Amino acid sequence: MNARYATRDEIATWDSHIIANPDGGNVFSSYEFAQAKLTGGYKVHYVFVDKIAVTVLEKDAFVLGKFWYLPKGPNITSAKELWSVLEALKPLAKKRGVFAIRVEPELSRSCQPTLARHGLIKARPIIPNPSTILLDISEPLDDILAHLPQKGRHAIKRAERDGATVKQVKATAANCKMMFDLLSKTAEGQFGLRAPEYYTLFWQSFEKNDYGQLFFAYDTDGKVIAGAYAMVFGTKSTYKDGASVRKRTIYGASHLLQWHVITWAKQNGALIHDFCGSPPSDEINNPDHAHHGIGLFKTAFNRTVTDYVGCYDYVLSKTQHNLWIKLGEKVARHIHAYKHHDAYY
Repeated sequence: MNARYATRDEIATWDSHIIANPDGGNVFSSYEFAQAKLTGGYKVHYVFVDKIAVTVLEKDAFVLGKFWYLPKGPNITSAKELWSVLEALKPLAKKRGVFAIRVEPELSRSCQPTLARHGLIKARPIIPNPSTILLDISEPLDDILAHLPQKGRHAIKRAERDGATVKQVKATAANCKMMFDLLSKTAEGQFGLRAPEYYTLFWQSFEKNDYGQLFFAYDTDGKVIAGAYAMVFGTKSTYKDGASVRKRTIYGASHLLQWHVITWAKQNGALIHDFCGSPPSDEINNPDHAHHGIGLFKTAFNRTVTDYVGCYDYVLSKTQHNLWIKLGEKVARHIHAYKHHDAYY
């Protein structure tokens, strides 16, 4: 396989090339996602390895050199394809002074021993769905609803009966602020957040390109009690962000909200809906897991957890990579958080 940088015309239609990849593409490998990451200090490279489109985010790792990250990529379907793509990228990366390439393809966790045998080193996840819940939404809506676990069906119907309503809303500045405020309250003790400006840019840019949609759920007084942002890219939809008020006034409002997300996704061509993150399959029933509550909500739609391999580093320089892992990455995270009040990756 041969690697080359994309032409200007190819970059202009980058999303179509990502969707044409062996795994059907991923929204986190899209042009819009790469552009949003420019605010975090990345440089973006658009690369072809034969016919496979690869989105590359580059970070300057101080005196150690450069670090490449392929968000949810490369978009391949086997460990053999992964290895071939990495070997092809190696000459381009070395010319840029890159000491490691971090990958996170959606390969089954059963591939982990194979990756280790190839010398890839396990790394900390970046996109928060190394394990996730997927829902087949290729059937008619009535059939999808009928096949949901009883808990999910009951919650949706209960919320409707108790007067909850859901609307698709524009990602205006006011609505983005409302969504971020909800997200901040939900995140406390659960997960970290980026700066509000990042979310506004993300939500608005994906909406502008007809990939994203913001949803709000309301109680009987018209008060917003839950919010969600979802995206459709190719035949897969992704539940990117979700939040709700602490005090639940209507049981099942978030489930009803998610059902509207699924309906919208199906209407826009999605066949698979990704709930984007859950505890791993061997921890899904552990009440002490940090994301146990998130898992409880998502398994109301599908009890099966899909485990991916997660993140791995393909090392080009052992010395530089060792220094990065032992100290450099921690220092970079700390400095970036102090200067920008945001996550390094």
